[in-house]
Parts: sequence; C-alpha cells; structure tokens
Amino acid sequence: MTRVTTGLDVLVADPGLIRGRRWALLANHAAVTRTLDPARGVLAAAAGPPARIFAPEHGLDGVAQDMETVDDERDGLTGAPVRSLYGATASTLRPRPEDLGGIDILLVDLPDIGSRYYTFAATMDAVMAGCEADGVQLLVLDRPNPIGGVRREGGPVTPGCESFVSQIPTPIRHGLTLGEIALLLRRERYGNLELGVTACRDWSRAAWWDETTLPWVPPSPNMPTLETAALYPGLCLIEATNLSEGRGTTRPFHLIGAPWADAEGVTAGLRALDPPGVAFRAVRFRPQFGKHAGRVCSGVELHVTDRVSLEPVALGLQLLRVFHDLNRGSFSWRAEPYEFVSEVPALDLLTGSPAARRCIEDGTPFAPLFDEWRHWVSAFEDTLDGILLYHP
Repeated sequence: MTRVTTGLDVLVADPGLIRGRRWALLANHAAVTRTLDPARGVLAAAAGPPARIFAPEHGLDGVAQDMETVDDERDGLTGAPVRSLYGATASTLRPRPEDLGGIDILLVDLPDIGSRYYTFAATMDAVMAGCEADGVQLLVLDRPNPIGGVRREGGPVTPGCESFVSQIPTPIRHGLTLGEIALLLRRERYGNLELGVTACRDWSRAAWWDETTLPWVPPSPNMPTLETAALYPGLCLIEATNLSEGRGTTRPFHLIGAPWADAEGVTAGLRALDPPGVAFRAVRFRPQFGKHAGRVCSGVELHVTDRVSLEPVALGLQLLRVFHDLNRGSFSWRAEPYEFVSEVPALDLLTGSPAARRCIEDGTPFAPLFDEWRHWVSAFEDTLDGILLYHP
C-alpha cells in the first residue's frame, strides 16, 4: 500500500491559493481529509468561510436518493448558502450567473467512482461552463479513481443520446480522475476557462482505493463499498428496466431481480456465460424502497471474485439479456423519465446509443458491438496526451 495524499489535503497544508480571495466550493459530505474532516470546514478554518457552496445530486449531506429533488439550504457548519445543482427541473443542473457573481475562485472536490453516468462529473462540467462564461477561476482538488485508472470499457455517446448521464466525452468506465476529466473538458469545450488541478500525491494509476490507505466514505446513498463501485459501471444499466437494482436493500447493485423473475433460470444462464471476475447465487430479497418496494423479488446476487479481470459493462448487458430472454412478457424497459429525459430509452442514454438495446431485443450477438467499443476506447486513449496526471 502507498500513503496517497488527496488534492484537498495538499491545499489544506498550503492554503495560500485561496486565502484572501472570495471562494466557493462544489462538494458533498464525502469530500473529507485523510482524518475525515469535511472539506468545507477545514478550508473555512484556513481561509475564511466560503461565499457559496454548490451541492450535486444527493445533496450536500448525501441523504437524498437517486433522482430525488434537492432544495437550496444553508450549511450549518460554515453558515454559507448552499445552491443545489439537482433540483426539480433540468434547468437546476447548472449554476445561474448570479450564483457565481463576485466569486474569485471555485473549488471542486467531488469523490467520483469512475463511471461516465455517475453524475458528479456532469455537474462539474456544468460548473465549468458557468465559470468560463463569468470569468471565474476553477480549481479541482483531485482524488484517485477508486476502481483504478488503467481499465476502460464502453462506447461513445452518439447524437440524440446526450443527457445528464451521457454528458462526459469518455467511455462508460473512463479510467480518469475528476481532475483529468476537467483537463479533457477544457480542451474539448472550455478553452477560455482558467483551470487548475491540485493533483494527488503518490497515486499510481493501477491502484484501487483500498490500496491508497485513504478512508472510504460512501459518496452517495447506494454506493456503500468499493466493491459496489467496481460493479456500478455495468450494474447501473439495470436502472433502465423494471428490474430492481437492489436499492432499498443492504446490497445495492449486487442484488438484481423482480417478483416475476426466474431466479434459478437467471443464475444458471449467467453461470453458463461464465463472465470473468464474478460468481452468481440465486436469491430472494425484499426492497424496503425503490422498485418493487415491500415485495419479495427473485433474482441473482453478484459476488466479485476477481476485480482486476471483471468487465462490468459487458457483465451488465449480459445480465440484461438473460433476464430479458427468460422473462418475456414481464421484463420491460423503463417507462418513466430518466434524468429529466422522457423521449429516449434510458438504456440508450446510459450506453450512449441504441445499439446495445437493439442487440438485446433482436437477439443478436454482443461481440461485434464490444469489438467496436474496444477500438473506440483504443482511439480515445490515443487522445490523452497532456491529460493524464499520473503514471501506471
């Protein structure tokens, strides 16, 4: 193990960059120092209270569930006004000009988990656009990618599939840190933004979070463990269906099922496919909230056996195919709006195109699509010169 220092701890040790300036912060409860002190508190002690705090999905304290509206509030720790960037409409996903008025520098400390559709990077993107328009400097306090910065998986976002969960021009499992994503976005979209990144110290790209000696704080209500984060790039795809993804249980993104599902058949089908790095167990569970709340669901529990060989995106699509094929007439795609979009199927928003959904519906092999994605990932990696901050 290596003792890694986050960008937050680097800045706290030498806060001269913000001292005497009017600063704001985009962060949540999981933005903490190595000693578990909240970013907003230690920065306020070092440089005076923030002019404003911006909060992403789930809110400043991380208590709101997925896609739950979060209102503006006042921070009890620093006394600063908190502007929610996840309200009742899509217009709330970006800061208003008046939110940035008078601010000299905006700090970003959002613990990401390495997946394109985990919405914190999209919130940072919206804040970057606002800062560029209003001439506000932006500084990202970087953190390691919890699931490592070496492996990438998934395809691009095609026209018509852009949304809050497909806003970042990366693969689904992107293998980047939030600071590296910010550098990519500046190159692609915000050439006039004054951007800085306070890099982590002593992080190797191949290292997972539990190899950094940093404490794990769940960055959202249904991300309790690092293993959950390892599965999430593929198992989030369950949100695009009428299957429970395990929300409302103690095993979100590990327990997948529905009251009508064939648990033994699904488990046998997945075992026959033998995807790498994961084992399966037929299971019954009862969500306390979310889809099928209060009803006993039949399905499968996923156990990660080798996180290095695990291919979560491919796994998630294979799992959807097995449930789809064994439960025809009961399985369906999500009918409700997804992240403020109602006219495009949620799976298309998540995967970036209709291609994966059509493979499932038509019964065609995934292999050509996965090959196409691998070629695209390879080309994407060739564009990362000047973006990557850390060595393998």
